[in-house]
Amino acid sequence: MNPAVAPSEPSLAITLPTALDGSLGTNRANGRHKQIAADTDVEAVRLWLAEYSASPHTLRSYRKEAVRLLLWATQTLAKPLSSLTREDFLLYERFLASPSEDWADPDRPRRGGTRRLFEGPLSERSQHQALGILSGLMTYLVSAGYLAGNPLALRRGRTTSARRTRRVERYLDHALWDHVLASVEQWPRLTERDEQHHERSRWLIRLLYHTALRVSEAASANAADFYQRRGKWWLHIIGKGGAEGEVPVSDALMVDFARYRPFHGLPPVPSASETGPAVMSIAGDDARHLTPAAIYLIVKEVFRRAADALDATDPVGAATLRRASTHWLRHYVPFLTMSCN
Repeated sequence: MNPAVAPSEPSLAITLPTALDGSLGTNRANGRHKQIAADTDVEAVRLWLAEYSASPHTLRSYRKEAVRLLLWATQTLAKPLSSLTREDFLLYERFLASPSEDWADPDRPRRGGTRRLFEGPLSERSQHQALGILSGLMTYLVSAGYLAGNPLALRRGRTTSARRTRRVERYLDHALWDHVLASVEQWPRLTERDEQHHERSRWLIRLLYHTALRVSEAASANAADFYQRRGKWWLHIIGKGGAEGEVPVSDALMVDFARYRPFHGLPPVPSASETGPAVMSIAGDDARHLTPAAIYLIVKEVFRRAADALDATDPVGAATLRRASTHWLRHYVPFLTMSCN
């Protein structure tokens, strides 16, 4: 392994027996068109994970699935990852749906070599996500000249019409959205902290709705990322995998931003020299960004409070709001982009 790349690689604290480290895997490409210097499965997986080092949430998710597969293959089948076949992955699919008790033992620690890797059986959606991540790993290793083939490429697509329908339904219609906005305006503001929380929640829910940002993008956005070009406002973002882009910003959203900023003693319009976040901590700390988890919880609270206010008159709508999450707000971007032109 080339030591020059080691410092930038994500941690993957797994030690495998030499016989199972993948150096002699039956699915190895045997050096044909090799693009990476990895000699073992763990080294190869580390390089794959390094591609996602700029996206901490994605990195954690991908590392979890890689660790699960590496340990299952070596401990259950006594095979390295680079010897797995399509039949082996069929067994792994069944395992994800019903992991044995020792893999989900609540007495096991959450960290370390003997840690618990499952809370219990994965849902159908989580199984699909896990196998999609692993197929991406195998495809990468094939492209890198490390593996000869991807056994998961043979997997049949299993997205049913019913599941596609459920995905389309993950949005708020205009009536529910209007109710959410009205509900936020009714929050009690008896203390300064109440007022701070109200203004931040009010701005955040509008920011996510009108820009369709990912939670991680909203968390990392700076005030200076809003800029004007030819009379139009834009938001510069760093998206998945470090890709840069820009999102059109409506005049209505800039009005909301201009309301939020003076609440923290800032001018209504951000300047290019500002260093503070677009969404501040509750006390207005301009040196501290919210975490993606904090943003998710704030949005869930907004939906929960709106649902509570709707229970008596529209229980179906209330139930929809209780299911809603930050991702639902991303379904509006095609309409919003057109309205900004």
